[in-house]
Amino acid sequence: MNISIFDVTGPVMIGPSSSHTAGAAKLGRIARLIAERPFKKVSFGLHGSFADTYKGHGTDIALVAGALGMFEYDERLADAFEIAKKEGIEYDFYTTELDDMHENSVKITFTFDDGKECNVWGSSIGGGQIKIVRINEFDTEFNATAPTLIINQYDKKGVISNISKVLFNHNINIAVMKLSRTARGKNACTVIETDGEIPECVVNALREIENIISVQAINV
Repeated sequence: MNISIFDVTGPVMIGPSSSHTAGAAKLGRIARLIAERPFKKVSFGLHGSFADTYKGHGTDIALVAGALGMFEYDERLADAFEIAKKEGIEYDFYTTELDDMHENSVKITFTFDDGKECNVWGSSIGGGQIKIVRINEFDTEFNATAPTLIINQYDKKGVISNISKVLFNHNINIAVMKLSRTARGKNACTVIETDGEIPECVVNALREIENIISVQAINV
């Protein structure tokens, strides 16, 4: 059995809790990378234990800090509310029921200047680790522990093959690939975890593929 050092010591973090603080900060940070665009407001729909204890455990501060791009060990984390105010970022929290999701779960909604939104659902699953389970209308499941591509596309024949060819040509090995689609022939989202960092030239090459809508790389 493989055991990570984090299973023994836990993550490097600003406390008090690896699930409610470190995991929350990472959820906010990864969600911001998924949203990609500058935003004017971020809302957090808190589920389960997050909803019950978010103020006392600092989950609210950690989520905002992550959404501002801070890592879970950033010493500025405790000042996230004030930093958001200085940057002109609005934020709010509300409690909600997210069906059968993990008890430490949140729906993060980024609102952009043009009024459009990006929604990310995720869970803090312990030890500072997270799981992203949904992006907008697409079901996903990745932990942001490996470099990850998020590709929005039209569900057309040959798109997945062309994506694989680009990665092969750049010597990038696919570790995990998952496709989610709204309906046959409609919009789809492919999430790919790789064994190595994803350079900008690969992202640009993927964007040139026919029927690709957008490409984002998260190098963790």
